Amino acid sequence: MPSSRTMHADELDIDEALVRRMVAARFPHWAGLPVEPVATAGTSNAMYRLGPDLVVRIPRIPGAVEDIEKECVWLRRLAPQLPVAVPVPLAQAGPADDCPWPWSVLRWLDGANPVTGRVAEPARLAADLAAFVTAMRRVDPAGGPASYRSESLPERDDAVRTAIAALADVIDAGAAAALWEEALRAPGYPGPPVWIHADLQPGNLLLDDRGRLSAVIDFGCAGLGDPAVDLITAWYVLPAPVRAAFRAAVAADDAAWARGRGWALSVALLELAYYRESNPRMTGIARYVVRELLADQASPAGSRHS
Repeated sequence: MPSSRTMHADELDIDEALVRRMVAARFPHWAGLPVEPVATAGTSNAMYRLGPDLVVRIPRIPGAVEDIEKECVWLRRLAPQLPVAVPVPLAQAGPADDCPWPWSVLRWLDGANPVTGRVAEPARLAADLAAFVTAMRRVDPAGGPASYRSESLPERDDAVRTAIAALADVIDAGAAAALWEEALRAPGYPGPPVWIHADLQPGNLLLDDRGRLSAVIDFGCAGLGDPAVDLITAWYVLPAPVRAAFRAAVAADDAAWARGRGWALSVALLELAYYRESNPRMTGIARYVVRELLADQASPAGSRHS
């Protein structure tokens, strides 16, 4: 669960009382429903459950404001083309009370986040994730927005090297730098950008009671980009023994897999450096990802099972 400490210097002060006032002002027909904060590792938006069937999504920071409009427009178009449920917004509102930004109300989706390193049905989950990633790629890209992670790996170089230096006391900095340099040497993505979720982390996945993927949430990073970005889930979510099956199912060649490693490493390092003191849950996941990547790198084939 995220720390109660503020994670960002420009973070909006959000609590249950504010959410109740916002709902009452904009959606009076929902005003009597109970409001309860949702425990999440998310850092860009606050989530509050509204009664048994709804959830309120409010940007925490200015950088997340555009995500509300993007999700309201695009999730309605994406939902029918995806193999699992996604959080299609039911209503959107403008600034209200002490919230200066737009916010939305979505249908609540049941499910539990996978626990890093303790996936109950890894082979099934690998297949489900591959089906979702493949379906995203097949969505018509016409008019789609750029993903939040639409840049190339070399464009992340300065930030990644700064993070490695800052984390030298908690990671093997030399091994991380070597893995990063290997990713930078991989050929770039040669094709046109495709739809990607771009943040397939445990907190954005919901599993049913059989361990199957039932929903994917938080499309704030989604848009058009290199399909290798969605390979991060191989290290963020899947255990090593099923990575090869996932890789085969998404048809990732050597270059894409190397870029996927680079994306997973860069995202985890930046999260670990930024949230080290403010979000123990996120940094715990990031540490796990870095360990898994370095363990893959240390194996004779560069990846124990892939």
